[in-house]
Amino acid sequence: MATPLTDQEKRKQISIRGIVGVENVTELKKGFNRHLHFTLVKDRNIATPRDYYFALAHTVRDHLVGRWIRTEQFYYETDPKKIKEGWQVEEADDWLRHGNPWEKARPEYMLPVHFYGRVEESKEGARWVDTQVVLAMPYDTPIPGYMNNTVNTMRLWSARAPNDFNLKDFNVGDYIQAVLDRNLAENISRVLYPNDNFFEGKELRLKQEYFVVAATLQDIIRRFKISKKGSTGPVSFDSFPEKVAIQLNDTHPAMAIPELMRVFVDVEKLDWDKAWAITKQTFAYTNPTVLPEALERWPVGLLETLLPRHLQIIYRINQGHLDGIGALFPGDLNRIRRMSLIEEDGGKRVNIAHLCIVGSHAVNGVAEIHSNIIKNDVFRDFNELEPDKFQNKTNGITPRRWLLLCNPGLAELIAEAIGEGYVKDLSQLQKLNELVNDDAFIRDVSNVKQDNKVKFSQYLEKEYKVNINPSSMFDVHVKRIHEYKRLLLNCLHIVTMYNRIKKNPKAPFVPRTVIIGGKAAPGYHMAKKIIKLITAVGHVVNKDPVVGSKLKVIYLENYRVSLAEKVIPATDLSEQISTAGTEASGTGNMKFMLNGALTIGTMDGANVEMAEEAGEENMFIFGMRVEDVAEMDVQGYDARTYYNNIPELKQAVDQIQGGFFSPKQPELFKDVTNMLFNHDRFKVFADYEGYIKCQEKVSQLYQSPKEWTQMAIKNIAASGKFSSDRTITDYATQVWGVKPTDLKIPPPNEPRKALEETARVLTEK
Repeated sequence: MATPLTDQEKRKQISIRGIVGVENVTELKKGFNRHLHFTLVKDRNIATPRDYYFALAHTVRDHLVGRWIRTEQFYYETDPKKIKEGWQVEEADDWLRHGNPWEKARPEYMLPVHFYGRVEESKEGARWVDTQVVLAMPYDTPIPGYMNNTVNTMRLWSARAPNDFNLKDFNVGDYIQAVLDRNLAENISRVLYPNDNFFEGKELRLKQEYFVVAATLQDIIRRFKISKKGSTGPVSFDSFPEKVAIQLNDTHPAMAIPELMRVFVDVEKLDWDKAWAITKQTFAYTNPTVLPEALERWPVGLLETLLPRHLQIIYRINQGHLDGIGALFPGDLNRIRRMSLIEEDGGKRVNIAHLCIVGSHAVNGVAEIHSNIIKNDVFRDFNELEPDKFQNKTNGITPRRWLLLCNPGLAELIAEAIGEGYVKDLSQLQKLNELVNDDAFIRDVSNVKQDNKVKFSQYLEKEYKVNINPSSMFDVHVKRIHEYKRLLLNCLHIVTMYNRIKKNPKAPFVPRTVIIGGKAAPGYHMAKKIIKLITAVGHVVNKDPVVGSKLKVIYLENYRVSLAEKVIPATDLSEQISTAGTEASGTGNMKFMLNGALTIGTMDGANVEMAEEAGEENMFIFGMRVEDVAEMDVQGYDARTYYNNIPELKQAVDQIQGGFFSPKQPELFKDVTNMLFNHDRFKVFADYEGYIKCQEKVSQLYQSPKEWTQMAIKNIAASGKFSSDRTITDYATQVWGVKPTDLKIPPPNEPRKALEETARVLTEK
């Protein structure tokens, strides 16, 4: 009689059979050894960990390539940043210096991208001439679907200078200039997120945005023409929107709209009205932020120099747009001014968000509250003009990475409890509600969380040389660093907790490890000051013997996906505390929820829908609502009123302002406190008292581990809505006009007839 499997053995069996999906371990081992010996020319005696990684990557890529090619056939059948002394310092991350085993260069598809020059008018139409050319080299990375044999393509572009200079025909000056020109061309894809506080940075940023869309559109049109191979006469673009859907994620790729018009009108010789109709049906626009500074506005002078033909096209688009508004709203000059693509105040600029809306057939926000703000406030005029154009698509996260991969213990526990179907249908997590009062399941969920905390504590102790109490509450705030995310509110809470401990060291206190992480844009001075403040507060708190293990503060250096995969499964409390009406959606909030963290937050972004799904009583909600913020904007926000009336707030601010946390530089944080008193758009002090009281409720519940875990289980069970599978299905069916299918492409070792049969079935559907 077989020996019964232990719980751990059962979990391993589930993981191997249903989650990882390894098909043939022996074949993988053979492939690994083959690549180590013959691709990398190494043996096990001299191979480094990097060699082992590359050998394994090549082995996995072998398994992807067959499915990759088969997927392409199927489509044709069917139609780093560091922290030094508390400051963020940007360092070059030359991540390609050892090559990338996952990508495949495609030099045969290299394409020219044009800049500068001038526009010539003739009887045949406009011609963009005397341009500078940069070549776009495509690199393809296979992107596998989950357990369905589909491997799609992610194509990235690298900038290349058009010609190597001739060693025979130059003097020293020419040589230096040639090197400079080459570097300028290749800088386009060399620097990610250049500092655009200066003209040179702005120009490089616009070059980058146009470079990728111009290359991509040429590639899309090439593929479209291939699909029409065999048809007689000139290629018809009438069916282009049926075959091509382009989603503009934010304003950054917006130059695709005038670029597609340029190709249609100047190159393919389409009539303007027909080209515009096709273009509008091809594009859709996702707006991910309502912050005015994040909505791009390019100076007309820069566009005139860098992309002169595109500026002409934008002007003509705007003229047609304004003519339509004038006909519908005669004499309403204010409306025309508000809705124009060209802004006149403070220098002529192109409002890129307006270009995206006018040039798209659908516009969406990324959470219900955000989409309503877009329709009723930020783009109200456009919504009144075309109400059917505006919709909502709440963001989502992939459960394969943000549960199965990063938190296998919890993933396997859930699979044992409700089966593995939730991996492809996250709504099945609702079944966990039946286990909220199951003592064994509560214990197992708690144990998984504690195991994750112990592992992360060991990581923190190794990396940051700070002793962490793994039984303390892990209070985590990891974000892109921006004032609206209100890390300063969290910082004030840390200082308040510190002061309470110092005032009465023997009073009961629920131990906390506050973990904060994120990166600031290179030119964002205030964000960098906030990072410095948090690290300075942490330095004082962590060194104070009176505080001991009751309170620790860690700032995660170089926060990134791989680090998120460590911290999110270990988190007890997720901080989502932006000012109501400023966070479009957030996805970190969803990742924490799925991994069993409880949320303290405002009714902002996707927090609102999380509260709807889990019940507001299962989250720690505090602070002003959107309507409260709007009312305060009308009445006026006086930070000093809160400062003078809340003693603990006054004490904390005085310490920051007076140099308590920066004794060698007492004035260091004056910029921060001056902003909080005089220029705080995000009203930190207004929510301070509510936040502190809410944190006291958090500490109280944490002392009841069973009730805490039950609430965590309710949150996990309610997180099914926030799967990216649901989000993409909504985009596909409601924006792109694509029907999802669960048909599985036959693997490469099956005859081609099987592929053709699958394609036929899908076409008939």
